[in-house]
Amino acid sequence: MRTAALAVTVWLGTVVAVWAGEPIRLFNGRNLDGWVGFHKQGAKMEDVWYVKDGVLICKGRPIGYIRTKKKFTNFILELEWRFNPEKGPGNSGVLLRQIGPDKIWPKSVEAQLMHRNAGDIWNIDRFRMKVDPARTRGRRTIKMKPSNERPLGQWNHYRIIVDGDRVELYVNGELQNVATEVEEVPGHICLQSEGAEIHFRNIVLIPLE
Repeated sequence: MRTAALAVTVWLGTVVAVWAGEPIRLFNGRNLDGWVGFHKQGAKMEDVWYVKDGVLICKGRPIGYIRTKKKFTNFILELEWRFNPEKGPGNSGVLLRQIGPDKIWPKSVEAQLMHRNAGDIWNIDRFRMKVDPARTRGRRTIKMKPSNERPLGQWNHYRIIVDGDRVELYVNGELQNVATEVEEVPGHICLQSEGAEIHFRNIVLIPLE
C-alpha cells in the first residue's frame, strides 16, 4: 500500500499544502529501464545514451529524446545536469506532459536546458498554456532573472513543479519561470538529445495527488 506525505509549495505568494506520493526514481543509476527512445536516422536509444558511474550520459547526436514509458500528470520532478567541460556547453531540455506521436519535437512543455538559458519555457506544438507576454518571444518565455547556472562542469539542480494547470521551474533553488492555465493531461517526461554531450543524475519524481 502506497503512503502519502504532506508537501508544501508556494503559489502566488501563498503557502499551499498538497498530498505527495512515494518518490519514484525515474533513472535507477544502472541502465535505461523505464525509458524508450526516439532519434533521427533511426538511431537506437543505446547508440545515444549510456550509463557510467551512476550518471546518465547523452552523446547529443543524433538529435531526439528518451521518454518515460509511464505517463504522469501532477508531480514534482527533481534532477541534476551538467555539460562536459572538455566538449563545451550546448543545448538540451526536459519535456513535460508530452503527448501525441513521437516526432522532432513532440507536443509538450519544455523546461529549457540550453547553457545559460535554463529556466526558460518553450511551448512545443501549441501546448495550451498562459505565460507572461512581456517575457515571451514566439514560443519562448524567457526566465524571470539572470542566469544562475553554476560554472561549466559543475552540477546544476532543476526542481520542476507540475501541479494542475500550473508549472514552476526552479534552477538551483531559485524560481525562474511560471506558466498557468496549462493543459492538464497525463504525459511522458522526456530528456532531449540536442547536439551536445550532457549528463544527468538523481532523476526523481514525486507524484502529487
